[in-house]
Amino acid sequence: MTTTTPLGLVDQLTEERRRVDFDSYDITVQQLVSMVAENQIDVAPAYQRRFRWDAPRQSQLIESVFLGIPIPNLFMATNTSGTWEVVDGVQRLSTLVHFAGTKAGRNKLGITEPLVIQGLEKLLVMNGLDFERMPQPVQTQFMLRPIKVTTLSDKSDLKVRFDLFERLNTGGVKLTDQEIRGCIYRGQFNDFLERLATNKDFKKVVVLKDSVEHDGTREELALRFFAFLNGYKTFDHSVVEFLNDYMAAATKSFDYAKGEEIFIKTFSELARIFPKGIGRRTRLTPVNLFEAIAVGAALALKGRDKLTARGVSTWIASDELRGLTTGATNSRRMVTGRIEFALKKFRAE
Repeated sequence: MTTTTPLGLVDQLTEERRRVDFDSYDITVQQLVSMVAENQIDVAPAYQRRFRWDAPRQSQLIESVFLGIPIPNLFMATNTSGTWEVVDGVQRLSTLVHFAGTKAGRNKLGITEPLVIQGLEKLLVMNGLDFERMPQPVQTQFMLRPIKVTTLSDKSDLKVRFDLFERLNTGGVKLTDQEIRGCIYRGQFNDFLERLATNKDFKKVVVLKDSVEHDGTREELALRFFAFLNGYKTFDHSVVEFLNDYMAAATKSFDYAKGEEIFIKTFSELARIFPKGIGRRTRLTPVNLFEAIAVGAALALKGRDKLTARGVSTWIASDELRGLTTGATNSRRMVTGRIEFALKKFRAE
């Protein structure tokens, strides 16, 4: 029995593989904890502020390392500066630093006190001990244990890096798409989004669940605002790719003064018109409705100081706008339709 290969599959696999370049290492615990302390390995703030393993679970990992039980690879991405950043394995790396790292290394991860081993069922004599209270030969044995590390080369493009973050980010510290962007596209533009996310008018207009207030949702909405404002006519189906492409471009070049002026002016006006926030039946702000109102308002404010608020409670609840903001709405026609609908309403005399 013969099988046929779909046309272009081999070529596509070859092309995609060229975009990904890996190296593998066996690195001792001592080298890893030193690299964290010396800023050679970076754990992004988005990871640091997420859930951390409790002491018994950390103790189990330490026991596994002592016993030579294989633990999953640490996965890193190489930056152009030569430093590494953690993609997958932040809990394991944090545990190693928590147990055997210096005070400086622990401080890098926001850890104040060394790990005290607890809850072990095999190496019972270790329960109640921290690293410093263990015999020197035992300390040395631990520090020389090899850990497998796989690194993604800096030659791999940022889109590949985002995809790998997303695929490998599956544990108890699962990040949102925007938190992943914050790890990959670090710099002035990411800092800019984080600052705008705290704007009082923006927070008044955009009402979110408490559970998503600190997971990058506000920063992603600020990113959506600029991405759709400057490119909604070119949008094509994939919101994630559209936002990734815009953030990558804005990281290289962005007019911060103009951007901040538009943002502040838009949400100041929207706070006047929507004092209880953008919403319909509930107080929460739907994403598609946010895009329509915020981007439509920003476009309407070009060349003028005020938005027309007449009839807003009627048209925001209209069947026409509802049809453009609910259901299968991520097409260029729907995105353009809802933004330009709001634009016309805000400009109506």
